[in-house]
Amino acid sequence: MIKLGEYNTLEILRETEPGLYLGDEEENVVLLPHRYKPEEYEIGDEISVFIYLDNEERPIATTLEPFLLLNTFGYLHCSDVTEYGAFMDWGLEKQLFVPFKEQARPMKKGNWYIVYLYIDEKTNRLVGSSKTNHFLQNETLTVEAFEEVDILVTHLTDKGANVIVNGVHKGLIYIEDIFEDIRTGDRMKAFVKNIRPDKKIDLVLQKPGYRSIEPNANFIREELEAAGGFLPLHDKSDPDTIKNMLGMSKKSFKKAIGTLYKDKQITIKDDGIELLENSKENTAS
Repeated sequence: MIKLGEYNTLEILRETEPGLYLGDEEENVVLLPHRYKPEEYEIGDEISVFIYLDNEERPIATTLEPFLLLNTFGYLHCSDVTEYGAFMDWGLEKQLFVPFKEQARPMKKGNWYIVYLYIDEKTNRLVGSSKTNHFLQNETLTVEAFEEVDILVTHLTDKGANVIVNGVHKGLIYIEDIFEDIRTGDRMKAFVKNIRPDKKIDLVLQKPGYRSIEPNANFIREELEAAGGFLPLHDKSDPDTIKNMLGMSKKSFKKAIGTLYKDKQITIKDDGIELLENSKENTAS
């Protein structure tokens, strides 16, 4: 079965004037236009292609890579709005249609939106929706505390960053846990900090608790080495100064320098922290 909105591995059956005809084991056939055919191929070769609908609503293959796949989210640019709905650039020749009824708020040409790709059951067409909450659920969670996850930032508020977790759940990174510049549409790794009784997911961008101490300590050591062995930061430094210089909270900083101090890698002075000479020698050796 040739699957719409997904990559399919198909066999090259024959070459014709319009392009290459590809088929699956069930004798379903789809056209790969000449402009997308590989430079070298033979009849009988297998090729991976993405399947969508052309302007006449017929399945067609392409070797172009779309910005999102079926039942996933992407951050797309709105290239046009007509009397029928919005059209999004999703990396393919034919643009992705988002009906008015599937717009969380009226889309505007030139703006960017988080969009979910699905198949409309009535028309069997690939369409997009910016009503992301309709496609997310937290009733049955598939993540645990301290687990590393993939996130997509959906929007920022005074409270923090709302994100999609592993393409399935809603999550939040509180503003006080954000120590770097993040924006809507960013994809990155994060860690589950806490799962609340109401199944809401709190996340952080660094490993929570004791699990983050070692990476932070290594990072501070690298910064010390790059700065010639001294940083004008200590346990009484202003939190904003620490955040601007190292991109971490004061709490994380204090835990990390505590680790370095116990390992006899640094000394803590009134005006900052300094890498010990024997620590430098160990690194050099």
